[in-house]
Amino acid sequence: MRKWNDDPYTKKARAEDYEARSVYKLEEIDKREGVMRGARNILDLGAAPGSWTQYCLRNIKSANIWAIDLSPLNVTDERLKFVQASIYDFDIPKWVGDLRMDVVLSDMAPKTTGIHEADVAGSLELALKAFQAASSCLKENGNFVVKVFMGDGFEGYRDFVKTRFSQVRLLRPDSTRKHSREIFLIGKGFLPNSKATF
Repeated sequence: MRKWNDDPYTKKARAEDYEARSVYKLEEIDKREGVMRGARNILDLGAAPGSWTQYCLRNIKSANIWAIDLSPLNVTDERLKFVQASIYDFDIPKWVGDLRMDVVLSDMAPKTTGIHEADVAGSLELALKAFQAASSCLKENGNFVVKVFMGDGFEGYRDFVKTRFSQVRLLRPDSTRKHSREIFLIGKGFLPNSKATF
């Protein structure tokens, strides 16, 4: 059985000075779907320890990043605004003001219990909070990337997101651990005037 320290993506992240191996999930999503193309303002939900934020800062030179997480962020940059807070309590629309985001990212996941139904429900709840944040501050035709655990409720969530975006795709990056139930839902072309509700 491969030990954590022998994981090739962990080794690569360490060698490239990224905070976590999860950066390669976002990298693949961006390369395949072009979600970051032309982005100037990005909201990163569940940002700690900071690898997705690092990816944005390194690869999108003109972008500014707003990041939020319960845990500290191990990244600093003049283009980065970070708040350590819960997405359940923090007023994201007030924080960003009238600014519209080009991209909203969410790599949020619940603290897993090992009970599949409970973990899926927790993931879906966070995915809904991520979508609420996205719908409050995404610009028209903006993009949304959110992690969700597969299970009961996933199809309903996916179908709802389809009513608010021109395109919705699913992607399981190569760097996802084999035992993981996670998948990434990618919404492209936000439709702000849709009246759909979940």
